[in-house]
Amino acid sequence: MDAAADDDRPDRPDRPVTVKCLVWDLDNTLWQGTLLEDGEVALADEVRKVVIELDSRGILQSVSSKNDHDHAWARLEALGVAEYFVLPEIGWGTKSEAVRRIADRLNFAHSTIAFIDDQPAELAEVAFHLPEVRGYPAERVLALPDLPEFTPATSTVDSRRRRAMYQAGFRREAERAEATGPDEEFLRSLGMVMRVGRATDEELSRVEELTLRTSQMNATGVHYSDARLRSLLADPHHEVLVVTLTDRFGPHGAVGVLLLARHPGMWHLKLLATSCRVVSYGAGAALLNWLADAAAGAGAHLVADFRATDRNRMMEIAYRFAGFDDHSCACAAALTGGAESRAAAANGLQRLHLVPEPRPAPTTMRREAPVLFT
Repeated sequence: MDAAADDDRPDRPDRPVTVKCLVWDLDNTLWQGTLLEDGEVALADEVRKVVIELDSRGILQSVSSKNDHDHAWARLEALGVAEYFVLPEIGWGTKSEAVRRIADRLNFAHSTIAFIDDQPAELAEVAFHLPEVRGYPAERVLALPDLPEFTPATSTVDSRRRRAMYQAGFRREAERAEATGPDEEFLRSLGMVMRVGRATDEELSRVEELTLRTSQMNATGVHYSDARLRSLLADPHHEVLVVTLTDRFGPHGAVGVLLLARHPGMWHLKLLATSCRVVSYGAGAALLNWLADAAAGAGAHLVADFRATDRNRMMEIAYRFAGFDDHSCACAAALTGGAESRAAAANGLQRLHLVPEPRPAPTTMRREAPVLFT
């Protein structure tokens, strides 16, 4: 699942990098007792509350345990907490390799992974092979929710259901891997629905989070604060749009944000950021084609801001594939000469241009979108 860059968010200098996945040992860490020796183990109510609290904050949780897989997983199910753990690694290999596999499968940087165990030797083994992974002794388990690294800066609708979205993603990927025939046929079978809507007050924190991403699919990397976004929501010459995607497996969540400004005969796409998770589902192309079709219907040219980074080459390719080019046009005259233009030049922004034409709807998904600037 390609979500590493997608979820990365720069942390403030005065706070540590937020943990995105906590990997639990089981015996004498998650539960009390040793499963293979004691037969029966117990889960303290206080530890259960830690698991539930971290899940509510959007922190994924997994398992690295030296145990018989079927026996340990059955016990997790009996204790009513199996659903909280993604990609469990239960077996007899080294803990560091198990943690590495979890991080690789999630595509998370090691600095965003935490590991908790009651055995100092296991903590040392993981620290030796994976020095960026943060280790915690089991006696600190109840203190984890109070630590700044386990306290994300914002809480959004998507973060509160992150684990469910990842689990749906794993099922989706597994079915895709087993599908035969053209990939387009599989995509049609998903019953995808893309919804483009004006951002609500509740969604603003999510929109700000998306503008902070430094991913492959962020066109500029320019950050818009919550206060700035709120002011634009009230501006009839701006559209702040959130894109969501769902299919028969469940929601992908918010997968994109667009910031548009209207000028005479021209729409200025000041920001486009989409989720890396949905690139392979054609969401980015469908979104740009919808925007081009909407602009064509309004008789407006499109001018899109783009700033190349060492990670967003994919976004430039998406713009070029959609027909944007470097040709100058008189329509962009409204963007020159002011403070915003000077700031754009200072930030190294390019301005790509498109004379849009009507475009057909995608064959692999249904789109729901508003009429813009009404």
